[in-house]
Amino acid sequence: MKLTLAQLDFVVGDVDGNVERVRSACQRSGQSGDDLLLFPELAIAGYPPDDLLLRPGFLARCQAGVSAIEAAALPGHVLVGHPWQQDEQLYNACSWWRDGQLQLRYLKQALPNYAVFDEKRHFARGQEVGLVRWGAVSVGLMICEDIWADAPTARTVAAGAELLLVCNASPYHAGKRAEREALLQRRAREHGVAIAYVNLLGGQDDIVFDGQSLAVNADGSIAGVAPAFAEELLSLDYDPTRRHFAPVQWHVPAPAEEWSTLYAALVRSTADYVRKNGFSKVLLGLSGGIDSALTLAIAVDALGPDRVMALLMPSRYTAELSNQEALAQAKMQGVRAEMLPIEAPFKAFLDTLAPLFSELPADTTEENLQSRCRGVLLMALSNKFGSLLLTTGNKSEMAVGYA
Repeated sequence: MKLTLAQLDFVVGDVDGNVERVRSACQRSGQSGDDLLLFPELAIAGYPPDDLLLRPGFLARCQAGVSAIEAAALPGHVLVGHPWQQDEQLYNACSWWRDGQLQLRYLKQALPNYAVFDEKRHFARGQEVGLVRWGAVSVGLMICEDIWADAPTARTVAAGAELLLVCNASPYHAGKRAEREALLQRRAREHGVAIAYVNLLGGQDDIVFDGQSLAVNADGSIAGVAPAFAEELLSLDYDPTRRHFAPVQWHVPAPAEEWSTLYAALVRSTADYVRKNGFSKVLLGLSGGIDSALTLAIAVDALGPDRVMALLMPSRYTAELSNQEALAQAKMQGVRAEMLPIEAPFKAFLDTLAPLFSELPADTTEENLQSRCRGVLLMALSNKFGSLLLTTGNKSEMAVGYA
């Protein structure tokens, strides 16, 4: 029995585009017969839809998207996440179709309301377990937080589930792959069921989803882990007798060093933020220091050097070594670099403020004027050329209000 996890990048608000992504994935996966294709949580709306869910027009488009998928009569078995209005309530749901015929609509039971999640603000809680037949197999449907909570898993298995399918929009943080693997291995061993877990991919505003979808056999062994931060359709053969997956395209890559995965997260989230907000190029201030050097490297890896512009903006206090380092960094990355000294606007600010500052000693106020000058010039270039401005401030600076 062939099962494919569609680890794809769905865009918040792009309902028509997301529906097309579902259709395209069905074509590319070669769906037919009893093949099963799984999509992530809220794939039709994108995740997190947040207060778009308060707009009747958006919900109507989501409902139309669900109807469009049903009308397309996609071959085989297809499981897609989406918002769903029912009995004057809104639910986080997923629907299972077989050759375009609805088999089951499952409503998420466990609603997260911590960290980046505020689902209780928008969704009502589902009350029923979701069981559906896939050939001779009794399949239990779950959505993200359901598998992390004890009760939904126990109830679903008690109702007769032999295989658990979990649609997810699980954000990345350091160590997340290990956390997911440990959880799913524990659930599989506790209940004697195999688990297929498909995760969303891509950056959305201040969140990034890493993918790393996986399948776990009933004995807790890992059958396969999808790549981090890459779209892929990943197929497995499921043996219902052994409750075991045999990888068709899958392998189990060794966990990357955490810094490498973190860097990949920064690259992916930057690329997606630029693309999803309609920009084609970026610019940044390059000082010669490590913060802007790292930002430059991320931008180039995310977009390519031809879409990145670096601005050197020296002041009277800038060491020549800093300029040399910045130029060397730009050359190394292959990006266009322009020199834009800030002495003239900096002096203009000082002259304007001089009557009010005349009785006071110079301090960090004058120093901070330099960054204000740079910010004005960078935003002017951003506005004029339509380039997204990337900040180069670090978290320490932000924590104390300096960046």
